[in-house]
Amino acid sequence: MDYVDRIRGKLQFLYPNEQAADLFSVLMERIEAFQSRHPELRARKPQLSQADAVLITYGDQVSEPGEPPLQTLAEFASRHLTGVVSSVHVLPFYPFSSDDGFSVIDYYQVDPRLGSWEHIHRLAGEFRLMFDAVINHVSAQSPWFQAFMGDQPSYSDYFHVIDPAIDLSRVVRPRALPLLTRVTTASGEKHVWTTFSADQIDLNYANPQVLLEVLDILLFYIAQGAEFIRLDAIAFLWKEIGTPCIHLPQTHQVIQLFRLVMDLVAPHAMLVTETNVPHADNISYFGDGTNEAQMVYNFALPPLTLHTFHTANAAALSEWVNRLSLPTRQVTFFNFLASHDGIGLNPARGVLSEAEIAAIIAKTQSHGGLVSYKQNPDGSRSPYELNINYFDALSNPSSPEPEQIKIERFTAAHAIMLSLVGVPGIYFHSLFGSRGWVEGLAQSGHNRAINRQKLPRRVVEGELADPGSLRHRVFSRFKKLLRLRGERAAFHPFGEQRVIEIHPAVFGLLRLSPDGASCALCLHNVSPEETQIEIALRRFESKSATDMSRPEVKFNGKVALNLRPYQVFWLDLDR
Repeated sequence: MDYVDRIRGKLQFLYPNEQAADLFSVLMERIEAFQSRHPELRARKPQLSQADAVLITYGDQVSEPGEPPLQTLAEFASRHLTGVVSSVHVLPFYPFSSDDGFSVIDYYQVDPRLGSWEHIHRLAGEFRLMFDAVINHVSAQSPWFQAFMGDQPSYSDYFHVIDPAIDLSRVVRPRALPLLTRVTTASGEKHVWTTFSADQIDLNYANPQVLLEVLDILLFYIAQGAEFIRLDAIAFLWKEIGTPCIHLPQTHQVIQLFRLVMDLVAPHAMLVTETNVPHADNISYFGDGTNEAQMVYNFALPPLTLHTFHTANAAALSEWVNRLSLPTRQVTFFNFLASHDGIGLNPARGVLSEAEIAAIIAKTQSHGGLVSYKQNPDGSRSPYELNINYFDALSNPSSPEPEQIKIERFTAAHAIMLSLVGVPGIYFHSLFGSRGWVEGLAQSGHNRAINRQKLPRRVVEGELADPGSLRHRVFSRFKKLLRLRGERAAFHPFGEQRVIEIHPAVFGLLRLSPDGASCALCLHNVSPEETQIEIALRRFESKSATDMSRPEVKFNGKVALNLRPYQVFWLDLDR
């Protein structure tokens, strides 16, 4: 079955009536028009390698007086990140009304407070770009919702209008906030569906015009240079009263339609799904490995890594990694430890016990972190995410422990992330060694502000120029690890991995390139104690090994080491 027939099939599934035929004609006209405007995109193929790494950053993460922040970001990235990361995920840079960009007013514009499309294009000239598609909801200030409020007929069905008497108790809630928001339209009072906040109005994809609007937006982003499209909160996309309204078959069909259209007009562009849910649900967004996302956020990794270092025991992480599997070698994980959001706890459920999750929460709170909650169907609340800078989550800010040990622990945690199959995403505040922004939390009253500080460029660069500063030491270690990773096909995102059981305090991982020619052994001490290990190289069909960071250090027959506290040891295996 070719692309066209498959697109028709998706539309018939989503809109099983006479609408589908007309909708198909309209969609194909738009696809053909896009292809005629951008014929060069059809020849580009998707490409990922071990050299790929993504910086996650706000458009105004660094600032310079009198200069558009996106221009400052582009200059900063060009100076410090060329050859360090391959891609930049600029968090929503569109005009917005709340949620630090995730309540979009206009999908087609760059927030003038940040800059212009010219600045985005400049960044795209040096780095691959990830754009956010915040398409579950729009801002209450958006033209679409304002037209709805004014009773314009074309927009009357763009949003979900719900009778508040209807039983919605089965709906899965990501927040401890009301699901419905009362608004006063030109024709009177109505209640609209708001999954995340009263300012974020959910779109109604049962209306095919909404689907067409969103497809136009995705194609526009690709035309502006996006190579990765992050589908924000995509699991909540389709609503059916009487269901949990999460992970519905229609949602998967919509994503598959997006993928078909992108494969047809711009096969180099890749979908990345952001679904902060238990791991089994999360990986369902790979589809069959060819028809949905090329990457999914590996949400279980951040809490599992915290658990590993809090307990100085790699057993749970090792067991989980051993169970990881991908449906094909055309998809992979988007691995990360920190982002603009908190550390999600739901993904760890089913992997860690409730007692182990409670221990992570208690440790985080003792380190000055906060906990955000979600609403349960029975009206109770459950911990949903931890709000804390990842450096502080690993090491108590008030502890007299030497800073050097804290840096070693932080580096080891990220070395594990960098060693795993997938593409690494590194949050700005992790890459550059930031600490929690307690003042911002006090100013805003929002838990997530603790990890969202915006920084003057001169301050960051001044600290990076100081060899004794935390920023310099953390960034230097990241650069070294990323260089080692990028030089070796063993770390290819479509390669293989196997956990190596060595010692409870050591996370060991064998990595193989897709062709099996390049092999790496990665050893990470997750404890504050020196750990002695000995490994026979014949176990890996190898006779000798070389320390990646010190090529003059070689091992024959076996690797015998005393790993220092939190030491990372990556080896090339000769095969």
